Amino acid sequence: MGIFSRLGTLIKSNLNDLISKAEDPQKMLNQIVVEMQNQLVEAKKQVAVSIADEKRLKKNWDEQVELSAEWERKAMLAVRSGDDGLAKEGLVRKAEHDKQQVEFEKQWRLQKDAVEKLKDQLRTLNDKIEEAKRKKNILIARQKRAEAQKAIQDTMRGLSDNSAFDTFERMTQKVDQIEAESEASVELGGELAGDTLQQKFKKLEAAPGGGSDMALAELKAKMGLLEAPKGESAKQLGAGAAPSRNDKGGGGDIGAASTAHLGSSLTAEDMKELEDLDLSELEGKGDKPKA
Repeated sequence: MGIFSRLGTLIKSNLNDLISKAEDPQKMLNQIVVEMQNQLVEAKKQVAVSIADEKRLKKNWDEQVELSAEWERKAMLAVRSGDDGLAKEGLVRKAEHDKQQVEFEKQWRLQKDAVEKLKDQLRTLNDKIEEAKRKKNILIARQKRAEAQKAIQDTMRGLSDNSAFDTFERMTQKVDQIEAESEASVELGGELAGDTLQQKFKKLEAAPGGGSDMALAELKAKMGLLEAPKGESAKQLGAGAAPSRNDKGGGGDIGAASTAHLGSSLTAEDMKELEDLDLSELEGKGDKPKA
């Protein structure tokens, strides 16, 4: 093989490869359908010309039939007139038109058959073009679906790389660090700004059992829905014991003095037990010596 032949083969192979790579199925199918549509238009024109020829032959045949009938009528008229020579000439002319009539009839029938075949071929071509359009749409849909699947697979292969997930993890840690530093700054700013003693009291009031809870407990005690605080019970106990001794006549002072002396000598636990006593029991115990 000569060098020029090898060079020609190399150029052809490279050109074919470039053409194959440049071919887009969607564009190629659209172009094929366009070309088929153009061929259909040309075929319709040819069929239209054939139909026109068939109609022209049919018209010529009809004219020859009419002329033949006309010359026959003229020959009959000449016979009635007694002019046989003229009648013969009319019959000769009629024979010529009969001959033309037969020829036009033959051509017309052949043209009519050809036109029917052309119409059938045109219908077949039209059906094939419609089928090609449907196949084109199906092939284009398959192409787009395959391209979408390929794109998804390429994306998944890109995501399978650990570098992307490592980047997400690193960014998550960085955001956590920023949030922690922000919370620390807010906490330090709240503790170091303003009066620290006032802030401590605010925290004490906000703690459970203080502030609003204490106000609610006092309100319930005032409404009688909750027992009064123990300090108030002790006051009521002392106030209740004093009248019971004043009623004895002269013994009230001694009872008051004894209670004061007793209160000074009792411990905190004894005072708690004394506060827990019911007033009715105290009054019962105070009446026993009188009996």
